[in-house]
Amino acid sequence: MNITRILIDQAASRPHEPAIIEAAAGDTHTLTFAQLAQRSARAAALLRVSGLQTGDRVLVFQPMSIELYVALLAIFRLGVVATVLDPSAGRRHIEQCCGIARPKAFIGPGRAHLLRLLCRGLRRIERQFVTAGRAPGAKRWSTLERLDPLNSITPCDSSHDALLTFTSGSTGVPKAAVRTHGFLLAQHAALAESIELEPGEVDLPTLPIFVLANLASGVTSVIPNGDLRRPGFIEPGPVLAQIERHRVTRTVGSPALYARLLQGALGAKTGLGSLRKLYTGGAPVFPPLLQELQSASPRGRAIVVYGSTEAEPISHLDWAEVDASDLEAMYAGQGLLVGKPVRQIDLRILPNRWGEPLRPMTAEQFAGLTLPPEHSGEIVVSGPHVLGGYLNGVGDEETKFRVEGGIWHRTGDAGYLDDEGRLWLLGRAGAVIRDERGTIHPFAAECAASQLPWIARSALASRDGQRLLAVQLGPRAPADAARRVHETLSWAQIDRVVRLPRIPVDRRHNAKVDYPALMKELDRHGH
Repeated sequence: MNITRILIDQAASRPHEPAIIEAAAGDTHTLTFAQLAQRSARAAALLRVSGLQTGDRVLVFQPMSIELYVALLAIFRLGVVATVLDPSAGRRHIEQCCGIARPKAFIGPGRAHLLRLLCRGLRRIERQFVTAGRAPGAKRWSTLERLDPLNSITPCDSSHDALLTFTSGSTGVPKAAVRTHGFLLAQHAALAESIELEPGEVDLPTLPIFVLANLASGVTSVIPNGDLRRPGFIEPGPVLAQIERHRVTRTVGSPALYARLLQGALGAKTGLGSLRKLYTGGAPVFPPLLQELQSASPRGRAIVVYGSTEAEPISHLDWAEVDASDLEAMYAGQGLLVGKPVRQIDLRILPNRWGEPLRPMTAEQFAGLTLPPEHSGEIVVSGPHVLGGYLNGVGDEETKFRVEGGIWHRTGDAGYLDDEGRLWLLGRAGAVIRDERGTIHPFAAECAASQLPWIARSALASRDGQRLLAVQLGPRAPADAARRVHETLSWAQIDRVVRLPRIPVDRRHNAKVDYPALMKELDRHGH
């Protein structure tokens, strides 16, 4: 089934309800479900008359906006493959991704087309469409308004490619993650249940995939008024104004975004009272942030969603279900609680062999390898919304393995299941520290350190055989901060606590510690 069908069905059942609301050029633009369906059908006609065929790949450089989803629905309607990459990753990354995907068309605003001056891979793309402004040689997106809608939907089976995205390639060549129409439908079903999507709700999503889930569920999406490429630096005022103006009832965002919204609400002496569901993930979500969210939205629910590019969602945790003993365990170094695995996923804990390929095995061998509750190891998952492989098999050897022919994905995270079947995260499987004192995991120390309110961020590392905790302190840190950290985390046997002006984080969520960059930062400051 083509993913477009379920999206178009929503247009038929609630044609006059707003599908997407965005702020642009000081104004607010709204497209209803029916208008989105018709505009995307006209866009499909534009792509078809431009010569695109089923299976062709189209590179989309459009930020989160109404036109992004017009383009995606048009692409899915034709059975064409949407190809998405991060232009901020740099020219080399763009060239590599274009070489892998070989797109037949390029869609983006005028400023995105400026990249064609720098990148040979972009210049080689045969067809160019400009969604705003002008670009030499590019067909204006606005010409779709003169075309009759293409109301037919190309039939696709579940194995037909729909969406192609890329990993960062920070450790080598980028890997291309292929999502089929069947995968997107399965992911929608898992997300709709896990994050409780209900028709008529108004959501403020910050990741593109959640807007697709909203469209398929009859939920209105309000695109945040800010630069979503840097959620940790977003200006909170305009976003808080949107939440109030559009009566937003739910949000999905990174911890860094919520930290900014909380700062803005505190400065304006307002809460987040209209919100009933606050979902966060994409990076470690430590207890203090969840407690602040619950306080700012007393009638709302703060919920952690754990997942990855290859498997979203994996588990979820309603903060209201966390009791005092759970909090005590997290602050005592037992890891970060992220709740029970979602119903649609199969999850196991295996001995941590990250970096070594896992050979195909029988069900009996797999069962013998699986660790019991309370034993930590590598988290592996399988299910209909778990990515089965990468384009051309690049990256499969280190992240996939087979059990009786079924594909399992290695998340690269370490953790364990408790006796209640809840998942606890310990950090990246490759970041575990083993020395003569035993084993310690990054999240264990970092989660425990988060209980000190004047620590903005922390990161555990091993340097010259010593356990080192880097800390980024807030403005109210005491003069004896290092002593207090040693005292609070005495169980971790940390050798040194070093202060850094800034602990580097990932570009996408602005919330996950970038450990390779951390090592360079420690070198730069003489640690």
